[in-house]
Order: sequence, then structure tokens, then C-alpha cells
Amino acid sequence: MGSTAAEGLEEASGWIRHRAEGGVERLSAWFAGRAFSRHRHDTYAICLTDAGVQAFDYRGATRISTPGQVVVLHPDEAHDGRAAAPEGFGYRIIYLPPGRIAEAARAACGRPVPLPFVREPVAAQPALARAVAEAFLDFPAPLEPLAVDALIEATARGLLAADPSARRPRRLPADAAAVERARAFLDAERRRVVASAELEAVSGLDRFTLARQFRQSHGTSPYRYLLLRRLDLVRPEIRAGRPLAAVALDAGFADQAHMTRLFRAAYGLSPTEFRALSLTRE
Repeated sequence: MGSTAAEGLEEASGWIRHRAEGGVERLSAWFAGRAFSRHRHDTYAICLTDAGVQAFDYRGATRISTPGQVVVLHPDEAHDGRAAAPEGFGYRIIYLPPGRIAEAARAACGRPVPLPFVREPVAAQPALARAVAEAFLDFPAPLEPLAVDALIEATARGLLAADPSARRPRRLPADAAAVERARAFLDAERRRVVASAELEAVSGLDRFTLARQFRQSHGTSPYRYLLLRRLDLVRPEIRAGRPLAAVALDAGFADQAHMTRLFRAAYGLSPTEFRALSLTRE
């Protein structure tokens, strides 16, 4: 990328946690006082305010974002950032290359379309807020390749929904055979991380067209489908009392902590809590 997530950072009270992979950057931060001087990125920046009140100057006006609101900054548009209240502000933000958004938008609409443009830079945008939140479920662990694809595809759909001038995605027909080949491959390879190129080769579809068609057929992304199949593998082994570290490695997770975070995000319980509840029912 021609810019970095921390570009424009001034001396400020706060902290930053940052991760980049697959052309996507994720950053979680908290600041008090002034945080960033005027700067710009060559990416889309989608920010979810988590705490406090953040203020920034953008498109000739001062903007305010409060918890739960989404900030959409377009590529190559100048902005700054600061706390609007003494207690500071916290946020999570994703940076996505416009070329990848264009690919996903084309797949969603079934034709090349202009890059989405969101006129209101601060708003309640449930789809975009969900995309940002899901990108940080296991942060700062790296995103798997299929998770990167899912993040780009979900963000593109959210941006299209927020752009009143955008051509709405149509419900295009799915290639049932291609989707089934992808699903069967994910089932067969559920003990490991699957690369995007592998699914493209198996299905014969590009990753974002496959993501749209897979969601149309199965109600979720290829990444989440694979994740849930891996969690299906671990549940009986957790019940059986196997060491959690061994269970995690056998199911393709990086370590026990990685499995625990994703297990809790999926089921609302840690593996240890799940095991205890399973034992009480026997």
C-alpha cells in the first residue's frame, strides 16, 4: 500500500494494535487528545467507534462519531483525528484496497460497477459495523485467506447498500455444481486452513463470485462454513475430555487460545464451560 495505518500519527496519549495480511489492514486503538494530523490513505478505511467521542475534519466539515457509529473514509481523501471529550475515544478500523472492493462489487452486481461512494461519512451502518466487528473476533491473530475474502466481500456489500446511487446487487443464478464442489472440498479439508486459490481451482469460479453464490446456497461464507465444520470436529472431543491443546491442533487451529476465542464467538461459551455443561447433562 502507498500509505500505512499509522500515517499522520502525532505524539498522543494512547495505544495502537495493528495487523496486516492479504492486502488488508486491521487496527485497534485508543487515544486521548489529538491523535492524527491531516493525512490520507490509498484505501477505503471503515472505522467502528467503540468508546468515547471521536472528532475529525473531513470534506470541509468537522465530523463526530459516537459508539456504534461507522465512519467511512474514501481513498485519497484527507482527514485528521482527535478526541472530542476528555476521556478519549477507542475504535477499530479496517483498511481495504479499492481494487479488491471493485472485484467484490462486480461479483455482487454481476457486472463492473463504479466504486461505492458513501455520501454521509458518519452513520449507523449495521452491515459495515458487523463486517468490522467480525474482522476483530480473533484479533490480533492473523486472518486466514478465506477470512480475508469474507471481510472484503462483506464490506463491499455494506458499501453498496450504503451508496444510494449504487446499482443494487441482483439475485443472480448460482452454479450449483461449482458450489457443491467447493462445499465438498471444505468438508474434506476441514482439519486445516484452506487457501482461496484452492477453492477457485476446485469450483472454477473467482473467489468473490463463489462467495456470493455460496452465501446464496448455504447462507454463509466459505470461511465461516469451514470454521463451523472445524468446530463440529472439536465438540465431541471436548466432551470426551481430550486435552484442549491437542484438540485445537488436530482441528487446524493455531493453538488452544485460537480455538477458544473462535469457539466462544460461535457458541457463547468457552470450551471449558461447554465441557462442564456437557458433563452435568450426563
